Amino acid sequence: MAERRTFKDTDMQQVLGWVLRIGVSLSMLVVCMGGVLYLYRHGHATVSYQKFTGIPHFVHSASGIWNGIFAGRGRAIIQAGIILLIATPVIRVVFSAVGFVIEKDWLYTGISLLVLLVIIISALTGHGG
Repeated sequence: MAERRTFKDTDMQQVLGWVLRIGVSLSMLVVCMGGVLYLYRHGHATVSYQKFTGIPHFVHSASGIWNGIFAGRGRAIIQAGIILLIATPVIRVVFSAVGFVIEKDWLYTGISLLVLLVIIISALTGHGG
């Protein structure tokens, strides 16, 4: 009979390490691609520091960023990479909670879900936890 392999703490640490590596690497790649595209299209422009124009209108919403990505706008691609970088630790908390459920460690499952709840409430309301 084949021996059934159990999920260990070291397995969870490896998964969380890979989540962080992939998230950071992917966000870095997206930001670099957006930066290259932005410099290709706007690198020759002369910048006027006399007037502050702010950020473009299309990066104020998720739909604006998506439309900017599909339109090939470098700034929107850079913004998506930054959002991915910010989302990486949140994804790590989700993976931690799942890992604790698999390990049947209910105390740390509850703590992870509480941390996730604080992050979600802070993101939606703009207030820190």
